[in-house]
Amino acid sequence: MSLSADELYEVLAGRRSVRTFREDAPGEDLIRRVIEAAVTAPSASNKQPWRFLVLQDPERISALAEAVRSAVASLSQRVEPSSAQAIAGYGSYFWRFEAAPVLIVPLFRRLTLLSHFLEAGQGPADGNEAALVERLELRSGLIGTSLAIQNLLLMAHALGLGASGMTGPLVAEPALREQLSVPASWDIACLIPLGWPAEDPTPTPRKPIEKVIRWLK
Repeated sequence: MSLSADELYEVLAGRRSVRTFREDAPGEDLIRRVIEAAVTAPSASNKQPWRFLVLQDPERISALAEAVRSAVASLSQRVEPSSAQAIAGYGSYFWRFEAAPVLIVPLFRRLTLLSHFLEAGQGPADGNEAALVERLELRSGLIGTSLAIQNLLLMAHALGLGASGMTGPLVAEPALREQLSVPASWDIACLIPLGWPAEDPTPTPRKPIEKVIRWLK
């Protein structure tokens, strides 16, 4: 039985970004369900350019958070002194995944859509064309994985779980890659803390439709 448009909108609008969790972790069956929902997402040429790392070891999650803290501290030392406190304060949000019982790390990779045709051509590809194709292929992988992430977040919400998609921790991406042994051909899209929510966040404001839509006539 499918949802009505109003019911679907209620699900979409009711999702919240949760960053505070109970200590008890969701079972493996629920973790599998959110990832099963994720991989129903569409992707360019159905390449499915995603992988999902699942961490449940508190020590490993804390090590990632420590790497993020170190990166934020380093960054705050490289800005104007008047901005250092603001950077440190904002950066403190970046390791709020540390207390999550589960951490999901979605990976994506550049898709091979057109580049192999250029490489098989009569001569070297024009530099601008090659750069455009490279950007297209990279964005195709990231966008497909982003759609999967949204599916994951919505399924988590439907199951009564809390989650959020965090890109701030990528300030420490080199260290995260090393700790997670991410292959060179893959990139980290974000970090997703997951668990039973210990908070009920209030709705955050959204810009009016009039501010974000442009009619091209």
